Amino acid sequence: MNYPNGKKHHSLQRKGETETKDSFSNRGMTLEEDINITNVYYLESDIAVIHKKPTPVQIVNVHYPRRSAAVITEGYFKQASTTDYNGLYRGKYVDFEAKETKHTSRFPLANIHDHQIRHMQSIVNHGGICFILIRFAVLDETYYVPAEKLFPYWHDKLTGGRKSVPYQTIKQNGYSIPFHFQKRVDYLRVIDKLYF
Repeated sequence: MNYPNGKKHHSLQRKGETETKDSFSNRGMTLEEDINITNVYYLESDIAVIHKKPTPVQIVNVHYPRRSAAVITEGYFKQASTTDYNGLYRGKYVDFEAKETKHTSRFPLANIHDHQIRHMQSIVNHGGICFILIRFAVLDETYYVPAEKLFPYWHDKLTGGRKSVPYQTIKQNGYSIPFHFQKRVDYLRVIDKLYF
């Protein structure tokens, strides 16, 4: 920070950090956080209504350390979750999953579950817009992959084939989503291109 007297104050920097220009590569956000911020922008700008789906949890035991506070000490998922997000955009139902990987050469299909694929197939069969957002965290690259492009790889995995999708395949068949300040993961730009 620069003060009017010309002196610099470095107490707000983290230990070991040096002053640099703003960098998108180390913004410290997860894909989910970036999507949530994007969705708030879409909602507040009256562009789309898309929310993160709550995970249904059955609470079994609660501890009350104080009268005004409760701590859930035991619970379990009521059912397997489907995908992460859903909502409406331009009169179309939108449903998608978001996954992050530290791999740089592939996206492991172990990150997705059979019930999620079945759900995605159902959305596609009923005319909804369904996709997966994949972030290669180390590369700081995010891709929109239509669900239909993922299904053959899933089927191949089930019949003894590859257990991952190569990075180059995702790069060629997916749609890169560059980082923006307000619309951090502007997936609607891709939907506009593909569907409208």
